[in-house]
Amino acid sequence: MGHYRRVVAHAQSTAPGTPDDASGARPDAPAGYLDAASTAPLHPAARAALLAALDQGWADPSRRYHQARRARLLLDAARETVAGVLGARPDEVSFPTSGTQAVQLGLAGLVRGRERVGRRVLASAVEHSSVLHAATALVGAEARTLRVDGLGRLDLAAAGAELGEPGVALLALQSANHEVGTRQPVDDAAALARAHGVPLLVDAAQSVGREPLPRDWSVLAASAHKWGGPAGVGVLAVRTGVRWRSPSPEGAAELGRVPGFVDVPMIVAAAAALEAAEAERVAESARLSALVDRLRSRVPALVPDTVVLGDPVDRLPHLVTFSFLYVDGEALLGDLDRAGFAVSSGSSCVADSLQPSHVLAAMGALTQGNLRVSLPVGAAAADVDRFLEVLPGVVARVRAELGADGL
Repeated sequence: MGHYRRVVAHAQSTAPGTPDDASGARPDAPAGYLDAASTAPLHPAARAALLAALDQGWADPSRRYHQARRARLLLDAARETVAGVLGARPDEVSFPTSGTQAVQLGLAGLVRGRERVGRRVLASAVEHSSVLHAATALVGAEARTLRVDGLGRLDLAAAGAELGEPGVALLALQSANHEVGTRQPVDDAAALARAHGVPLLVDAAQSVGREPLPRDWSVLAASAHKWGGPAGVGVLAVRTGVRWRSPSPEGAAELGRVPGFVDVPMIVAAAAALEAAEAERVAESARLSALVDRLRSRVPALVPDTVVLGDPVDRLPHLVTFSFLYVDGEALLGDLDRAGFAVSSGSSCVADSLQPSHVLAAMGALTQGNLRVSLPVGAAAADVDRFLEVLPGVVARVRAELGADGL
């Protein structure tokens, strides 16, 4: 742990843009970038730690020579850092290559571990597409989606009824919704699942580094690029005692859970970013939540025929989604991009971001003309003010082009 601390401490001390006040705001947040829920800008601590770890942690950590032992020390300490944030034991945490792979391995391992019980996978209808696709792709598994309310929150009564049926392998539930920000009732769902002897898989990708995490889960998945770490590092945490069997070939790395070679420098960078994000989290989340409150109140006042989606209070601190009537999402994105703003529209979790959103459809919301704004750590209040100045004119122009300005 000492070697890791020296590497990360040196990296952080030389990182440009490191917070220098109590607010946790960073001066290097990209101007106009409002799509942090898709991917967050690389935290300066991650960049500096990556450069240091490329020199110190390049060797194969499974070998015995001194370069390998040095890499192993860095890897083990990074694992301890991430485990501490998750409320897990270090030996419960592994690093796949993405959040998507974490979900796939987590789901497949639970189904394999509970084959004698059954192969039915329950998931809320608003889960990330990686969860839903993984559930339907499992050979022999039966995927069932559970209804949600108009805010995107799981219907616990529906979940309880399904959990009471025989043959359930697992329940999958996100910590908070990636498109509208609504927090899910993870603690209540965990209690229901436990009462029926069913493990709970939590996709915490949008919550890690942003807010306190649920502690009652069997398997947890996350993705480093959501908290300011590098892309290419996911997190798979499996509680000790959970009936989970690795779907990876024998001899897999990362405690036998993940196929492929371990990228120690990237994992060290991910852990450094998470450590920095946690240090900033309380103050920065409060600051961003106030900016989102401003967006939630001002956009409907400035733009007619606007609906604000998701729970107004029990929500992620950095994310808000709007539905605009009589607006084409593609045109809206293009005009906002030309005005200097990066935002998302349509389904936020598929390759074609303009595909209608299964999340909004499940909520009974409008699936066209949607706009998700998600603030990165360090987002400037001036950016939000300028967005509020620009948005009404952009929406009016798009509506006029569609001949809907007089409606």
